[in-house]
Amino acid sequence: MQRLLYILIYPLWWMISILPMRVLYILSDIIFFLMYYVIGYRRKVVKENITITLPNKSEKERKQIIKEFYVHLCDFLVETIKSLTISEKEINRRFQFENPELLQEFYNQDKSILLMCGHYASWEWSGILTHHMPYKGLAVYKPLRNPYFDRLVKKIRGKFGAEIVSNRQIVTKLFRMHRDREKSLTLILSDQTPKMSDYKHVDTFMGIRVPVFVGTEELAKKLGQIPVYLKVKKVKRGHYSATFIPLTTEPKKVPDYKITRMFLDEIEKQIHEEPAYYLWSHKRWKHRDKV
Repeated sequence: MQRLLYILIYPLWWMISILPMRVLYILSDIIFFLMYYVIGYRRKVVKENITITLPNKSEKERKQIIKEFYVHLCDFLVETIKSLTISEKEINRRFQFENPELLQEFYNQDKSILLMCGHYASWEWSGILTHHMPYKGLAVYKPLRNPYFDRLVKKIRGKFGAEIVSNRQIVTKLFRMHRDREKSLTLILSDQTPKMSDYKHVDTFMGIRVPVFVGTEELAKKLGQIPVYLKVKKVKRGHYSATFIPLTTEPKKVPDYKITRMFLDEIEKQIHEEPAYYLWSHKRWKHRDKV
Protein backbone atom coordinates (compact mmCIF):
# COMPACT_ATOMS: atom_id res chain seq x y z
CA MET A 1 0.00 0.00 0.00
CA GLN A 2 2.84 2.39 0.87
CA ARG A 3 4.57 1.67 -2.44
CA LEU A 4 1.32 2.11 -4.35
CA LEU A 5 0.74 5.49 -2.72
CA TYR A 6 4.24 6.58 -3.70
CA ILE A 7 3.78 5.35 -7.30
CA LEU A 8 0.57 7.36 -7.59
CA ILE A 9 1.83 10.59 -6.00
CA TYR A 10 5.45 10.90 -7.09
CA PRO A 11 4.79 11.33 -10.85
CA LEU A 12 2.26 14.06 -10.07
CA TRP A 13 4.72 15.88 -7.84
CA TRP A 14 7.45 15.61 -10.46
CA MET A 15 5.21 17.02 -13.19
CA ILE A 16 4.22 19.89 -10.90
CA SER A 17 7.87 20.55 -10.04
CA ILE A 18 8.89 21.20 -13.65
CA LEU A 19 6.32 23.97 -14.05
CA PRO A 20 7.61 27.57 -14.10
CA MET A 21 7.38 29.39 -10.78
CA ARG A 22 4.75 31.82 -12.07
CA VAL A 23 2.50 28.84 -12.88
CA LEU A 24 3.22 27.25 -9.51
CA TYR A 25 2.02 30.38 -7.74
CA ILE A 26 -1.22 30.26 -9.69
CA LEU A 27 -1.55 26.69 -8.42
CA SER A 28 -0.73 27.97 -4.93
CA ASP A 29 -3.59 30.46 -5.17
CA ILE A 30 -5.97 27.65 -6.10
CA ILE A 31 -4.75 25.50 -3.21
CA PHE A 32 -5.17 28.47 -0.89
CA PHE A 33 -8.81 28.93 -1.92
CA LEU A 34 -9.52 25.25 -1.25
CA MET A 35 -7.51 25.05 1.97
CA TYR A 36 -8.75 28.32 3.48
CA TYR A 37 -12.32 28.68 2.26
CA VAL A 38 -13.43 25.09 1.55
CA ILE A 39 -11.49 22.56 3.62
CA GLY A 40 -10.45 24.77 6.52
CA TYR A 41 -7.23 22.79 7.03
CA ARG A 42 -6.28 22.87 10.73
CA ARG A 43 -8.21 26.11 11.06
CA LYS A 44 -8.98 25.49 14.73
CA VAL A 45 -5.32 24.82 15.58
CA VAL A 46 -4.10 27.88 13.71
CA LYS A 47 -6.68 30.18 15.28
CA GLU A 48 -6.00 28.88 18.78
CA ASN A 49 -2.22 29.21 18.42
CA ILE A 50 -2.45 32.79 17.17
CA THR A 51 -5.02 33.75 19.80
CA ILE A 52 -2.97 32.53 22.78
CA THR A 53 0.41 33.81 21.56
CA LEU A 54 -0.65 37.18 20.16
CA PRO A 55 -3.21 38.35 22.74
CA ASN A 56 -2.53 42.03 22.04
CA LYS A 57 -3.70 41.73 18.46
CA SER A 58 -7.28 42.68 17.67
CA GLU A 59 -9.69 40.16 16.22
CA LYS A 60 -9.39 41.86 12.84
CA GLU A 61 -5.59 41.69 12.97
CA ARG A 62 -5.63 38.00 13.92
CA LYS A 63 -7.96 37.18 11.04
CA GLN A 64 -5.60 38.94 8.65
CA ILE A 65 -2.59 37.05 10.04
CA ILE A 66 -4.45 33.74 9.65
CA LYS A 67 -5.30 34.49 6.04
CA GLU A 68 -1.74 35.59 5.23
CA PHE A 69 -0.41 32.46 6.93
CA TYR A 70 -2.44 30.20 4.65
CA VAL A 71 -1.24 32.13 1.59
CA HIS A 72 2.35 31.60 2.73
CA LEU A 73 1.75 27.95 3.63
CA CYS A 74 0.47 27.19 0.14
CA ASP A 75 3.47 28.98 -1.38
CA PHE A 76 5.74 26.92 0.86
CA LEU A 77 4.06 23.69 -0.30
CA VAL A 78 4.58 24.38 -4.01
CA GLU A 79 8.12 25.63 -3.35
CA THR A 80 8.90 22.38 -1.55
CA ILE A 81 7.60 20.38 -4.51
CA LYS A 82 9.64 22.59 -6.82
CA SER A 83 12.72 21.46 -4.88
CA LEU A 84 12.52 18.17 -6.75
CA THR A 85 13.82 19.73 -9.96
CA ILE A 86 14.88 23.29 -9.15
CA SER A 87 18.30 24.22 -10.51
CA GLU A 88 21.19 25.50 -8.44
CA LYS A 89 21.12 28.77 -10.38
CA GLU A 90 17.41 29.28 -9.67
CA ILE A 91 17.59 28.53 -5.97
CA ASN A 92 20.65 30.78 -5.54
CA ARG A 93 18.65 33.60 -7.10
CA ARG A 94 15.72 33.01 -4.78
CA PHE A 95 17.47 32.16 -1.49
CA GLN A 96 20.37 34.46 -0.66
CA PHE A 97 22.70 34.56 2.34
CA GLU A 98 23.57 37.98 3.72
CA ASN A 99 26.78 37.25 5.66
CA PRO A 100 28.32 33.91 4.61
CA GLU A 101 31.77 35.28 5.45
CA LEU A 102 30.91 34.77 9.13
CA LEU A 103 30.79 31.00 8.65
CA GLN A 104 34.03 31.11 6.72
CA GLU A 105 35.65 32.85 9.70
CA PHE A 106 34.51 30.05 12.01
CA TYR A 107 35.81 27.48 9.54
CA ASN A 108 39.19 29.20 9.51
CA GLN A 109 39.17 29.03 13.32
CA ASP A 110 38.62 25.26 13.12
CA LYS A 111 35.11 25.57 14.58
CA SER A 112 32.10 23.45 13.71
CA ILE A 113 28.64 25.01 13.64
CA LEU A 114 25.19 24.03 14.84
CA LEU A 115 22.75 26.04 12.75
CA MET A 116 19.59 26.56 14.83
CA CYS A 117 16.58 27.06 12.61
CA GLY A 118 12.88 27.52 13.30
CA HIS A 119 9.73 26.66 11.37
CA TYR A 120 9.72 30.12 9.88
CA ALA A 121 9.59 31.38 6.27
CA SER A 122 11.44 28.71 4.25
CA TRP A 123 13.74 26.22 5.95
CA GLU A 124 13.65 23.74 3.06
CA TRP A 125 15.61 25.90 0.62
CA SER A 126 18.32 26.70 3.18
CA GLY A 127 20.00 23.41 2.25
CA ILE A 128 21.69 25.21 -0.66
CA LEU A 129 24.11 26.68 1.92
CA THR A 130 26.17 23.50 2.16
CA HIS A 131 26.90 23.69 -1.55
CA HIS A 132 28.82 26.94 -1.01
CA MET A 133 30.74 26.23 2.19
CA PRO A 134 33.83 24.10 2.84
CA TYR A 135 32.08 22.45 5.78
CA LYS A 136 30.70 18.95 5.70
CA GLY A 137 26.98 19.78 5.63
CA LEU A 138 24.47 17.82 7.69
CA ALA A 139 20.72 18.28 8.10
CA VAL A 140 18.71 16.56 10.82
CA TYR A 141 15.29 15.16 10.03
CA LYS A 142 12.66 12.88 11.53
CA PRO A 143 12.23 9.74 9.39
CA LEU A 144 8.84 9.15 7.76
CA ARG A 145 6.92 5.94 8.24
CA ASN A 146 6.58 5.39 4.51
CA PRO A 147 10.07 4.26 3.40
CA TYR A 148 9.51 5.42 -0.19
CA PHE A 149 8.61 8.97 0.78
CA ASP A 150 11.36 8.90 3.39
CA ARG A 151 13.93 8.29 0.67
CA LEU A 152 12.32 11.03 -1.43
CA VAL A 153 12.60 13.57 1.38
CA LYS A 154 16.26 12.69 1.89
CA LYS A 155 16.85 13.04 -1.85
CA ILE A 156 15.20 16.48 -1.99
CA ARG A 157 16.92 17.87 1.10
CA GLY A 158 20.29 16.43 0.16
CA LYS A 159 20.13 17.60 -3.45
CA PHE A 160 22.85 20.23 -3.04
CA GLY A 161 25.34 18.24 -1.01
CA ALA A 162 24.04 17.97 2.55
CA GLU A 163 24.00 14.59 4.25
CA ILE A 164 20.54 13.96 5.71
CA VAL A 165 20.80 12.32 9.13
CA SER A 166 17.93 11.05 11.27
CA ASN A 167 17.34 12.54 14.71
CA ARG A 168 18.18 9.13 16.19
CA GLN A 169 21.63 9.03 14.56
CA ILE A 170 22.85 12.62 14.64
CA VAL A 171 24.48 12.45 18.09
CA THR A 172 26.62 9.46 17.15
CA LYS A 173 27.44 11.06 13.81
CA LEU A 174 28.61 14.36 15.31
CA PHE A 175 30.66 12.73 18.06
CA ARG A 176 32.40 10.58 15.46
CA MET A 177 33.16 13.60 13.27
CA HIS A 178 34.39 15.52 16.30
CA ARG A 179 36.74 12.65 17.16
CA ASP A 180 38.04 12.63 13.59
CA ARG A 181 38.45 16.43 13.60
CA GLU A 182 36.08 16.79 10.65
CA LYS A 183 34.46 20.20 10.63
CA SER A 184 30.69 20.14 10.22
CA LEU A 185 27.78 22.51 9.71
CA THR A 186 24.58 20.95 11.02
CA LEU A 187 21.11 22.35 10.39
CA ILE A 188 18.64 21.53 13.18
CA LEU A 189 15.03 22.66 13.50
CA SER A 190 15.27 23.68 17.14
CA ASP A 191 11.72 24.82 17.92
CA GLN A 192 10.44 21.25 17.98
CA THR A 193 7.96 20.02 20.57
CA PRO A 194 9.61 17.38 22.79
CA LYS A 195 7.63 14.40 24.01
CA MET A 196 6.15 14.70 27.49
CA SER A 197 7.88 11.45 28.41
CA ASP A 198 11.42 12.73 27.92
CA TYR A 199 11.55 16.54 28.01
CA LYS A 200 14.32 18.07 30.14
CA HIS A 201 13.44 21.73 30.46
CA VAL A 202 10.46 24.08 30.56
CA ASP A 203 10.60 27.68 29.36
CA THR A 204 8.29 30.20 27.74
CA PHE A 205 7.80 30.40 24.00
CA MET A 206 5.73 33.35 22.82
CA GLY A 207 4.78 33.92 26.45
CA ILE A 208 3.43 30.39 26.95
CA ARG A 209 5.08 27.98 29.39
CA VAL A 210 5.92 24.77 27.49
CA PRO A 211 8.53 21.99 27.33
CA VAL A 212 11.35 23.09 25.03
CA PHE A 213 13.84 21.18 22.89
CA VAL A 214 17.37 21.49 24.32
CA GLY A 215 19.20 18.91 22.19
CA THR A 216 21.00 21.49 20.05
CA GLU A 217 22.30 23.29 23.13
CA GLU A 218 23.50 20.04 24.68
CA LEU A 219 25.48 19.17 21.55
CA ALA A 220 26.98 22.66 21.44
CA LYS A 221 28.17 22.45 25.04
CA LYS A 222 29.51 18.90 24.81
CA LEU A 223 31.32 19.35 21.49
CA GLY A 224 32.22 23.03 21.73
CA GLN A 225 30.41 23.78 18.48
CA ILE A 226 29.18 27.29 17.72
CA PRO A 227 25.38 27.71 17.95
CA VAL A 228 24.24 30.09 15.21
CA TYR A 229 20.69 31.25 14.60
CA LEU A 230 19.60 31.09 10.98
CA LYS A 231 17.31 34.08 10.52
CA VAL A 232 15.32 33.48 7.34
CA LYS A 233 13.23 36.37 6.06
CA LYS A 234 10.64 36.31 3.31
CA VAL A 235 11.57 39.22 1.04
CA LYS A 236 8.71 38.71 -1.37
CA ARG A 237 6.85 35.83 -2.95
CA GLY A 238 9.38 33.15 -3.84
CA HIS A 239 12.38 35.09 -2.53
CA TYR A 240 14.13 34.75 0.83
CA SER A 241 17.21 36.10 2.58
CA ALA A 242 19.09 34.49 5.45
CA THR A 243 21.32 36.05 8.07
CA PHE A 244 23.62 34.19 10.47
CA ILE A 245 23.45 35.33 14.10
CA PRO A 246 25.99 33.70 16.47
CA LEU A 247 24.43 33.06 19.88
CA THR A 248 27.77 32.54 21.62
CA THR A 249 31.33 31.68 20.62
CA GLU A 250 32.02 29.85 23.89
CA PRO A 251 29.08 27.51 24.46
CA LYS A 252 30.76 25.52 27.24
CA LYS A 253 30.91 28.67 29.41
CA VAL A 254 27.23 29.54 29.00
CA PRO A 255 24.85 28.53 31.84
CA ASP A 256 22.57 25.59 31.09
CA TYR A 257 19.53 26.40 28.95
CA LYS A 258 20.63 29.97 28.19
CA ILE A 259 21.54 29.10 24.59
CA THR A 260 18.05 27.67 24.13
CA ARG A 261 16.61 30.87 25.60
CA MET A 262 18.67 33.00 23.22
CA PHE A 263 17.38 30.96 20.27
CA LEU A 264 13.77 31.36 21.45
CA ASP A 265 14.29 35.12 21.85
CA GLU A 266 15.49 35.38 18.25
CA ILE A 267 12.62 33.47 16.71
CA GLU A 268 10.09 35.28 18.89
CA LYS A 269 11.36 38.61 17.56
CA GLN A 270 10.79 37.40 14.01
CA ILE A 271 7.32 36.15 14.78
CA HIS A 272 6.31 39.45 16.37
CA GLU A 273 7.70 41.38 13.40
CA GLU A 274 5.98 39.28 10.71
CA PRO A 275 3.74 36.66 12.35
CA ALA A 276 2.20 35.26 9.15
CA TYR A 277 5.36 33.35 8.21
CA TYR A 278 5.53 31.03 11.23
CA LEU A 279 4.15 27.49 10.98
CA TRP A 280 0.97 28.07 12.98
CA SER A 281 -0.58 24.76 11.90
CA HIS A 282 1.97 22.91 14.04
CA LYS A 283 0.68 22.00 17.54
CA ARG A 284 3.63 23.71 19.21
CA TRP A 285 1.78 24.64 22.40
CA LYS A 286 -0.19 21.41 22.93
CA HIS A 287 1.56 20.63 26.23
CA ARG A 288 1.06 24.06 27.80
CA ASP A 289 -1.41 22.80 30.42
CA LYS A 290 0.73 19.81 31.42
CA VAL A 291 3.87 21.48 32.82
